[in-house]
Amino acid sequence: VQLVESGGGLVQPGGSLRLSCAASGFTFSSFELSWYRQAPGKERELVARSTSAGGTTNYADSVKGRFTISRDNAKNTLYLQMNGLKPEDTAVYSCNARRGILRNYWGQGTQVTVSS
Repeated sequence: VQLVESGGGLVQPGGSLRLSCAASGFTFSSFELSWYRQAPGKERELVARSTSAGGTTNYADSVKGRFTISRDNAKNTLYLQMNGLKPEDTAVYSCNARRGILRNYWGQGTQVTVSS
């Protein structure tokens, strides 16, 4: 099982980034997929979630209206479009794939830094 994030980097406030998470080794379409982030000195928090059917998405209040989670089950890839970035969005962003209790997979994370 592999989850590999990409697309992070340094961006100015108000800018945009698109994160990708390429998955392999499991049945992507049947898993709930999420993006989490962890800023220095803070606990990891859920940013956005997509159900296995892809029909339902949930967002943290802090990113609603700015971030969009999407999935391409044909390409086994999860995305996070981030617009209107703020300095407080600075964190390591990780993707997560979960099905039940025993199958819970994590990527290595990608750094997003929002600074002028």
